[in-house]
Amino acid sequence: MTRGVDQRVADVRRLLGAARAVYDDRARLVPAIAASTGLSPEGVLLGFGCLEQDASDADLQALVGLAGRTRRVHVVLSANVFVAPLRALALARAAAEEVTIRPSPRDPTLTEALARAAADPAIRIVDDRDIARVEAGEIHIYGRSEVVDAVRKAARPGVVVRGHGTGMGVAVVTCAADVREAARAIADDVVLFDQRGCLSPRVALVEGRPDRAESLARALDEVLEALGERVGRGALSPAERQESIRWTDTLAFAGGAWSGAHHVVALGTPSSPLLLPPPGRHVLVAAVASLGEAAARIAPFARYVVAIGSDEAARMGPIAPPHARLSPLGRMQHPAFDGPVDRRDALA
Repeated sequence: MTRGVDQRVADVRRLLGAARAVYDDRARLVPAIAASTGLSPEGVLLGFGCLEQDASDADLQALVGLAGRTRRVHVVLSANVFVAPLRALALARAAAEEVTIRPSPRDPTLTEALARAAADPAIRIVDDRDIARVEAGEIHIYGRSEVVDAVRKAARPGVVVRGHGTGMGVAVVTCAADVREAARAIADDVVLFDQRGCLSPRVALVEGRPDRAESLARALDEVLEALGERVGRGALSPAERQESIRWTDTLAFAGGAWSGAHHVVALGTPSSPLLLPPPGRHVLVAAVASLGEAAARIAPFARYVVAIGSDEAARMGPIAPPHARLSPLGRMQHPAFDGPVDRRDALA
């Protein structure tokens, strides 16, 4: 482990160069990614806009600082967000001189394309699914929290497991915001990856009277309907469809729901706990009297909140979990390339 910071930054920049080559070749990759992820082809093209192709020296030095050091990192990827392998590879390569990576069997296309374009002999794709056999200083696991827990139990003694598990985003609309502008920005964050990433907002808390929350819900329904005509939602699994029906029916009875061809927006009630929606372009909108109340309503599921988006992001520090990324509305899916997207493990 003799590389200094400058060399580690250079190794990560090589991956960003590979990302530029992959982005330029995106038209050829779209059909395979659409088939494996279930996203519509238009959704895949939209998602490619989140593939990082450059970063500042300060961001890359921050990424290197959070990556730590070890001899070898083994990376296990999930299939939720098809551009996620780039950051996963960058963190692993920043930490280690040897990287093995097991792509998601459901979504290997971008991982394989990045590895080919990078042509880095330190990065090797493998298909070993027996975690107990992995010889590495660290295992980086991306996926559902129960999968992360299973890997922690199965890993060899002494291996550090860095987990990136179940997460979600929350939008907070302050009393200073224009409701229609906020709805347009939230919709941009929701449509990307069909809301399956940990940065995707599933809940929108609206500061002010309940009728203001209803106005945002109605505006969001209109904007998502228009976006859905241009960028259709991909296929939902049978289980996801059943979950959507249950959630929609419950909220329609309690507060109100608006269903479109590619989305559902529901209105929560001030007196009831927030019923978190499933992914697949489902958004729960609820009124809060103050930002302090917003913090209280987030608290029961704060450990899962990876990102907070707001029209006044600078004011969100006191109400956001310490690990959550803060972003303007409409930019929640574009975090700085300065470390893991999910910072719960890194900041623990």
